[in-house]
Amino acid sequence: MIGIVADVAKEESLQDTDELRQRVESLEEFERHIKEFLATLGHELRNPLAPIRNAVTLMRMGGLSGSMIEWYATLIDRQVTHLTRLVDDLLDISRITSGKVMLQREPVEVASVVTGAIDACRPLIESRQQTLETVLPDEPLWIDADPTRLSQIVLNLLNNAAKYTPEGGRIRLAVDREGRDVVIRVRDNGIGIAPDLLPKVFDLFTQGDRSPERSQSGLGIGLALVRQLTELHGGSVQAYSAGIDRGSEFTVRLPCRPAPTAAARDRRTESSKPVASCRVLVVDDNRDTADSMTVLLEIWGHEVSTAYDGPAALAMAAEYVPEIVLLDIGLPGMDGYTVARRLRELPGCETALLVAVSGYGRDEDLRRARAAGFDHQITKPVDPAQLETLLHARAC
Repeated sequence: MIGIVADVAKEESLQDTDELRQRVESLEEFERHIKEFLATLGHELRNPLAPIRNAVTLMRMGGLSGSMIEWYATLIDRQVTHLTRLVDDLLDISRITSGKVMLQREPVEVASVVTGAIDACRPLIESRQQTLETVLPDEPLWIDADPTRLSQIVLNLLNNAAKYTPEGGRIRLAVDREGRDVVIRVRDNGIGIAPDLLPKVFDLFTQGDRSPERSQSGLGIGLALVRQLTELHGGSVQAYSAGIDRGSEFTVRLPCRPAPTAAARDRRTESSKPVASCRVLVVDDNRDTADSMTVLLEIWGHEVSTAYDGPAALAMAAEYVPEIVLLDIGLPGMDGYTVARRLRELPGCETALLVAVSGYGRDEDLRRARAAGFDHQITKPVDPAQLETLLHARAC
């Protein structure tokens, strides 16, 4: 009997040892992934900063023609867009894994969203001298989707194909209907996917070959976002590759829906009223941000006043009575939430359009902004097109 008890205790001890070893190995693997991710993040952040700094240096040298200035402006805009997408992807992973992403569904014509994603990715494809073949359906195909998130799915697949396809390579994007599904396929003749990596390609932080000759490594979050956003839409995504240097293909399937009625389409495409000149108050303690936004709004034809802290903004608003306030949240001393609440108490500012401008875009930040009296929140860097949309909606 004693021997049996001893054997059982020994077996349990061995099981505990095995379990402990597995946990240690799991933690070591996790630590390795984190270190690799942080190293890659630094690489991905520095890459777009280098051409921005070069462009600024050359523009300061002067003597540039109009075409050269336009070229540098396009370069800077392209790199800022890349940085913005990188940050957005990082934040989206956090939101999705914590279940805090809510889709804004509406009837969406797939080809129109796909075309927009192609336009957004075109600069990367052209910079790598790649050929993009696009095959769109003859008839409109409709799904219930969040158009922004659907565009993100397609754009991430195109970016992935462009990054992992050598210069001069080929990418093919096709949209079709198969049974009750709309099918989006992105195929390339790039570096392919190793058989052992293929089952894990949609896992977070999964990356392929990151040797120096494979400089387009990415963060390992783009495809994870594709899968999670696709599944939120009730769809599925699959990856296929015949192996290293034999290209890859990604297939997204989403449930199709009947076309909306003509009346519904008319309501969605109703044009905005022209924007008249508005009185705008810009508040930001970062003077470069505030002053550049002021110049942009003035070029658009608006009357603009600028303040660099909360007390100055309140004093200015009492006299100026703005119709629109672009208000930074992270102000020193008196934060933007406090300024917003006090603005609502000023005569004439009760109906002003208050727009929170912040580097934070979490759901709790949005709720806090609403509670403080803001009408909208936009994240930095401010997208001029999004700002124009808000001005149109105001229709001053």
